[in-house]
Amino acid sequence: MSASITEIETYGVERIPDADRTARPLDLFRVAFGGANTFATCVLGAFPILFGLSFWQGLAATVLGLVVGALILAPLSLFGPLNGTNNAVSSSAHLGVHGRVVGSFLSLLTAIAFFSISVWSSGDALVGGAHRLVGLPDSDFSYGVAYALFAGLVLVVCIYGFRFMLFVNKIAVAAASVLFVLGVFAFAGDFDPSYPGTLPAGDPLFWPSFIGAALIVLSNPVSFGAFLGDWSRYIPASTPRSKVMTAAFLSQIATILPFFFGLATASIIATKAAEYVDPAAPNYVGGLLAIAPAWYFVPVCLIALIGGMSTGTTSLYGTGLDFSSVFPRFSRVRATVFIGTLSIVFIFVGRFAANLTQSISTFATLIITCTAPWMVIMMLGYVTRRGWYDPEALQVFNRRQRGGRYWFTHGWNWRGLTAWLVSAGLALMFVNLPGQFVGPLGDLAGGVDVSLPVGLAVAALLYLALLTAFPEPREVYGPLGPRLVRSADRPVPPIVGTAPVSEPVV
Repeated sequence: MSASITEIETYGVERIPDADRTARPLDLFRVAFGGANTFATCVLGAFPILFGLSFWQGLAATVLGLVVGALILAPLSLFGPLNGTNNAVSSSAHLGVHGRVVGSFLSLLTAIAFFSISVWSSGDALVGGAHRLVGLPDSDFSYGVAYALFAGLVLVVCIYGFRFMLFVNKIAVAAASVLFVLGVFAFAGDFDPSYPGTLPAGDPLFWPSFIGAALIVLSNPVSFGAFLGDWSRYIPASTPRSKVMTAAFLSQIATILPFFFGLATASIIATKAAEYVDPAAPNYVGGLLAIAPAWYFVPVCLIALIGGMSTGTTSLYGTGLDFSSVFPRFSRVRATVFIGTLSIVFIFVGRFAANLTQSISTFATLIITCTAPWMVIMMLGYVTRRGWYDPEALQVFNRRQRGGRYWFTHGWNWRGLTAWLVSAGLALMFVNLPGQFVGPLGDLAGGVDVSLPVGLAVAALLYLALLTAFPEPREVYGPLGPRLVRSADRPVPPIVGTAPVSEPVV
């Protein structure tokens, strides 16, 4: 990896050479935390108040969701250092060399959705703050310029690649954190931790609201699952696994800062400007500007700019990388430009022509519901393989070859694919987002959205059952053999086909 942040990164999803893997667990922390230390996370932090919870109930739901989500996410950080590639490519070991496109597809959709949310929320905050501060016209043209500014800057950073993105996040983590802390002084006089919420004692909607709020918070760390390997692949394989997992875990626990900011300010908004937290049409950014003192408008604009850059780069970088992994003839740079341009078009059409700003949040939730079972399959696959993988066999798809340990049935491992399809499909049926999306079984739990717990549990049980009932070939488990499941003495086909393809620089 180049030592200069201004030299364009040329690596795609091929295994990063050991000599170029110089990142540290701290770098993983900075990128993952920086990508969530934004206004978009503050908006998620406001949901417990929107659901009618008190401040303390909302804080409990937030902590619960964060801890559980971080525990689910942390193991996904191990694949990057181990295999030197992204998590979608690593999933070849469990879904097959063709089945790994499931991970690429999920990360592609997640990235576009969160890139859009980031640009919209940050652009709205920037324009709103500038309107209150200097009288900038609150018009579609102003919003369009703000969106274009964010999206263009993000695209440039992603084209330069990982080291430039890491540089941006080093600044963003410190700067955004300081600006959020300044909010303590801005809102301390209005903040009342005894805010009672709108649900009366004993209300039957309490538990559905509490669990729903915790699941929304949990979805934030889960959304990083498909991308974690994009950044951790630059960490040396010799790095202790506990340090890598700890960095990933703490990166999400640290987001208590923007979550707390969103929760606390939402409780103030609910008291002083309740029209902005109407569940039918919530406008957290507008409410924040309505209650903020004039001197905090500049920090709001800075948080919008810094946070938009940080979240946007972590989303779009992974998008380009995954697209180049599905279409290896595209370099990472070309794929990033192509997907970035399409995403920018979507942002403008979705905001001004189709009014999709509310729908995209629902869409992101549904995608995360499908991603969580995929993460479980990856984690259990890691455990049953004892953390052993064949790096050459993982690259079969990218090199347009055939065969190898992970070829299974014509490049598809029906065990992992079946477990994912069934668990993701069942989880979608249990989704309960009132006014947005309610699955056919969404009301079975008394209005509680249990989609994520159902998806996680079914994926775990079904995947282990299939591995036990239909053992995979002995050779996929490495020298120590399988853990928890059985294996079969079946030969695997040799790797045949074209030679490795050298990726063009641009």
